[in-house]
Formats: sequence, structure tokens, C-alpha cells
Amino acid sequence: MNVFSAIDIKKQYSNHLALDGVSIDVPEKSIFGLLGPNGAGKTSLIRIINQITAPDEGRLIFNGVPMKQDDVKRIGYLPEERGLYRKMKVGEQAMYLAQLKGLSRREASERLKVWFERFDIAGWWNRKVEELSKGMQQKIQFIVTVVHEPELLIFDEPFSGFDPINVNILKDEILRLRNNGATVIFSTHNMESVEELCDHIALIDNSKKILDGKVKDVKKTYKSNTFEVKYEVGNGSVSQLLNPDFTILETKTEEDQKIIKIGIKGNSNSNDLIKELLKQVDIISYNEILPTMNEIFISKVQEGGHA
Repeated sequence: MNVFSAIDIKKQYSNHLALDGVSIDVPEKSIFGLLGPNGAGKTSLIRIINQITAPDEGRLIFNGVPMKQDDVKRIGYLPEERGLYRKMKVGEQAMYLAQLKGLSRREASERLKVWFERFDIAGWWNRKVEELSKGMQQKIQFIVTVVHEPELLIFDEPFSGFDPINVNILKDEILRLRNNGATVIFSTHNMESVEELCDHIALIDNSKKILDGKVKDVKKTYKSNTFEVKYEVGNGSVSQLLNPDFTILETKTEEDQKIIKIGIKGNSNSNDLIKELLKQVDIISYNEILPTMNEIFISKVQEGGHA
């Protein structure tokens, strides 16, 4: 089941076409990566989902029915442009924002204290926001985004400005939220994070969706029939493969192991390659090399001429 769907969304700003018939389906309890270069239309779509702006054309479906203005209460949104009231105390501001999301004062206090303990920032409750580091402020904003336990969470570049330790803390929390039933739309330029977190992705470029699907399926679609083989040095050689369908792309030696990358073309397949290799060496490991999301991202954007 899809928690959210956008269908044929179009949005024009003056002379700029931001979205041109974009459709996405976000399955429940998934992390959906919304990808694209700067200016592609991602933020415009996120603003439309949050009902900050309206589409010129198209439909929004939330839990199987047309989206209503009141549905925004069931969404948690962490925008890329962050901002807290610098002169307010941390706890006071968190309480205010949590109650704006529909929590009673008691619920807000109980839930916030749990989150402050989890992030090890309970001691900052009575400090002013301006006394916090940028990373600490971002933790506060993350907390007030999720504290009302929304069905749909939207994170726009949530790791911006964080050190590696805090990035890992946030990744763990996003996965925990997903495992507890939340659905997440995750917009980022960090393809490594996409590989680690996302179940599905959609790639938008120049106002159009140019790629979507499950991450594992997308990677298989763009594979190049390249394999990595390891064998012990002195245990034969594959420098002259007999079958012309097999091309040695790279060779290196690490300690007592030889590591080669081999491409397959023509009518041959990986089983044929294994049979050929076993005639010449004792294989230690044999793995297919799938493209990274970063490689796929760059390839698709360059293909469209917008890199």
C-alpha cells in the first residue's frame, strides 16, 4: 500500500517550470529517496506535499484518498532551511512547537524529555538557543519534527552540517522511526546515505522524473556485467582468458592475493566466466560489481545534458 502518491504534478513559477508532470508513489513503512541536482524541482514537490504551495495541475493522494489541508498535521517536515528563535530557551521553544503540532502540554513535556535524553541533551533544556552549536540546534529541530509521531516524515538534507558521529545517530533514528511504522521521504545529495537508508528512489532532473524504483532493482537495471575475482598469487593466472567475451578491466595485487575486474559481453554469462576461471586458478571470491547510486545519479543526469 502507498501512504502517499503525487500524480502528474505540474508547477510553474513565472517563467520557470519547476515540475512537469511528476508522479511518485511512496510505499508505507519505507524510506523513499527524492533525488536530483540543485534546481531540479525536489523542493517544489516537497512544498506541495506539505501544502505550503499548491500544484497548478495534478493530484495528491494520502492513504488512498485525496489529500486535505488537515492532513498536514499527520506530516513531520524538516526543511533544509533551518531556523529557531535564538533568544528563547530550548525547552520553552520545543514545547511551543510540539503543542502547535497538536500535543497537549503534558504529552509534549513527556515525549520531549524522552527525546532529549535519547540525544543526550537534557542539560540544555533551560539554555537559550543562541548558546547551542549549529549541530545541537539541528538536533532540536529534528526532535520537534518527529515528536508528534506523524505517519509521514519528510527530511530535506537532514545531515547538512553534522559531524560523522551525529550523522550516524540521525541515521539510526530514521531507521528506528521507519521500523516503528513511519514512512519517510528523504531528500539528499549524499548518495552514500541513499545506499544505506533508502528502499525506493525517484530521480528528478530539469522538472521531470527520469528514474524511479526500488534501490536494488535500479542498481540491477544499470549493472554493467562486471565481476571482481580474487585468487592467490602463484596459483595460476587469468592474464590470457581464452573466451573473447571476457575482458580484463583492472588488475591489482594485495599482499598474497590477486584481484581482477572482468567485463562480460556477447552471449556469455557469469557461469561461463566461472567455468573459464576454474580452468586456470582456484577462486577465493567472486562478486558481481553493481553500480553505486552516485554513479547512476551522475550517469542519468549527464545523459539528460543537465550536469
